[in-house]
Amino acid sequence: MSELNHQVRLAERPTGVPTASSWQFTEEPVSPPQPGQFVVAISHISIDPAMRGWMNPGPSYIEPVELGAVMRAGAVGRVIASEHPRFSVGDHVYGALGVQEFALTDGAGVTKVDPTLAPLPTYLGTLGLTGLTAYFGLLDVGRLREGDTVAVSGAAGAVGSVVGQIARIKGARAIGIAGGARKCAWIRDELGFDAAIDYRSEDVAKALRRHAPTGLDVYFDNVGGEILDAALTRLARGARIVICGAVSQYNAAKVHAPSNYLALLVQRASMTGMVVFDYANRYAEASAELARWLGEGRLISREDIVSGGVADFPDTLLKLFRGENTGKLVLALG
Repeated sequence: MSELNHQVRLAERPTGVPTASSWQFTEEPVSPPQPGQFVVAISHISIDPAMRGWMNPGPSYIEPVELGAVMRAGAVGRVIASEHPRFSVGDHVYGALGVQEFALTDGAGVTKVDPTLAPLPTYLGTLGLTGLTAYFGLLDVGRLREGDTVAVSGAAGAVGSVVGQIARIKGARAIGIAGGARKCAWIRDELGFDAAIDYRSEDVAKALRRHAPTGLDVYFDNVGGEILDAALTRLARGARIVICGAVSQYNAAKVHAPSNYLALLVQRASMTGMVVFDYANRYAEASAELARWLGEGRLISREDIVSGGVADFPDTLLKLFRGENTGKLVLALG
């Protein structure tokens, strides 16, 4: 094959926000597939807060990215060469293909997707691990019940925006916490959240008292830090807290520990960590329901797409930590 593959590799483990020195840009010829392999031309790369955690030395729920390795990332693309019995040239696929233009793979963890049913970026968001995280986190870990009051932080982000919509679909009340008037208006007016709290201009604890006078039955946390502390002051008896992420802490030199954790004792509440990979044997079930809701117009999917090349990955990743994205952040290679 004559194509050159441009890649982004992890050069060093950052302290705090990743910088230019964290990355190495490389290129190499695309290797032709051997029996049992195929080559994917990547079109869209998923940009996720979890990437920052994968850069650390560990321990974590997944092995860290090795120094010198292509940066781990979910991606979608089209098969352009194949010696694999289950994948043909022209197939569109999703997998952990990395931050690069082409991926040579044996198909482990790779699934076919249908671009006629939904745009390819949607398979990185609502119909991908993002949507699955929201689905299992809220319904299984959060044990959502009809009539519950649910609050979600990072509500204008990839996971949070889906969490609030699923809560409404299931007959619960959804309160979203987001940064800025524009994001709050989007989750309230377009996504149908019952209330939106702007953490940049409002006292979150006071706003939660106003919007959830009887307390929170479920709190879905994507940010940690002071917002988690505020939510802990507003728990209903038997509340369930879902710990999905802590984007406010990923680049912090010292992690902010919850100061109101005794509320768990007082309210007989639970706080449970959630990793979507634990539900792999049920992905098909959840994907089918998410797709049905999308088709019925009950669920809105929004992808915040940045067009460019793999060299644009470092700055695109930082958009997450600057709070600049709305919905699922995706790098489109063109």
